[in-house]
Amino acid sequence: MRANNIVVLGTGGTIAGTAAQAGDNVGYQAAQLSVQALLDAVPGLAQAACGPLQAEQVAQIDSKDMDVGIWRALAARCAVLLADAQVRGIVITHGTDTLEETAWFLHSVLAACKPVVLTCAMRPATALAPDGPQNLRDAVVVAAEPGLQGVLVVAAGTVHGAREVQKVHPYRVDAFDSGDAGPLGWIEEGAVRWARNMPPALSQNALAAIENVALERDWPRVDIVFSHAGADGAIVDALVASGTQGIVVAATGNGTLHRALQAALARAQAAGVSVRVASRCPLGRVLPRSDSRFPDAGGLSPVKARVALQLELLQRQP
Repeated sequence: MRANNIVVLGTGGTIAGTAAQAGDNVGYQAAQLSVQALLDAVPGLAQAACGPLQAEQVAQIDSKDMDVGIWRALAARCAVLLADAQVRGIVITHGTDTLEETAWFLHSVLAACKPVVLTCAMRPATALAPDGPQNLRDAVVVAAEPGLQGVLVVAAGTVHGAREVQKVHPYRVDAFDSGDAGPLGWIEEGAVRWARNMPPALSQNALAAIENVALERDWPRVDIVFSHAGADGAIVDALVASGTQGIVVAATGNGTLHRALQAALARAQAAGVSVRVASRCPLGRVLPRSDSRFPDAGGLSPVKARVALQLELLQRQP
C-alpha cells in the first residue's frame, strides 16, 4: 500500500506562541497553541499534503529550553514513524532558537529514508501578519515531495540542509541562512524548486546512534567556550574541575586560539577531556594544519559540533 500520511509533531516554539496584542512580535509567550490548532488555522493544508495529516504533541516548550529528554523522545518517535509503511513524511514544528541544533541532532541519529522537515516562525500566531501558517504549509509541501529523504529545515520559503542551516538574525522573518553552501531549494506557489540534486539520507552511523540515544542514561556533558581578545584558561579549568567530558572551542579565524586558552585546553585534553575546534566565523570552515593540537569540528558550527561530540562520547560509553 502506498505511503500517504504526513505526521506533524509539535514541540511548541514561537509558531505556537500568543501575545496579548496583535502588534506585539516580541512580548509574546511561546508554546501556547497545540499542534492541532496550528494545522486547523492553515486553509487547504490537506490538499498541500496530497493526503491525510496526523498531529501529535511531543512537547510544548520555548525552544531556548530544549533538552536531551525531549530530543530523545522526538528521535524515538521519528524512528517509529520512519519505519511505518503508511507514513510518507514527517514535519516538526519547533522554536527558532535551537532549531539548528535539533535539526543536526536528528540528522545524526536518524536513518532518514523519508523527509523529516523542521519548520518554525519568527512571529507568534497572534501577530498581524504571522509567518507560521505559510512556513507550515511550505513544510508540508516539502514533506510530500516524492522520493525526498533526509532532515531538512523550511522557513521563509527556503529549504535548508541540517548541516549548514543557522539562525543568523534575532528578529527578521527571513532569519535562517546556509552560509557558503547556500539553500537546497525554494518553495514557490506550492511547489519545490531545487537548487541542486535532492538531498540523500544522511549519517552513516545513524542506526547505532539512535540505539544509544534510546537508552535511559545520562548524556555526556559537553561545553562551549570562546576564544577572544584577553581570553584566559580560568573557564576551561573550572569546567574540567566540575566534570565536563568535552569542550568545543569557538576559535578565531582558521581555528586560532589565544595562547592562554590554548594552554588550558591542552591541560584539559591531558586530563581526558575531548576537545574540538570550530570557528567563530559564520561562513567557511576551519582548514586543519598538520601541526594542529586539537581535532577540528569538520566544518560544523560550535553548537552543532557540541551535539556531534555528545553523540561521539555517548557511543563510547559502556
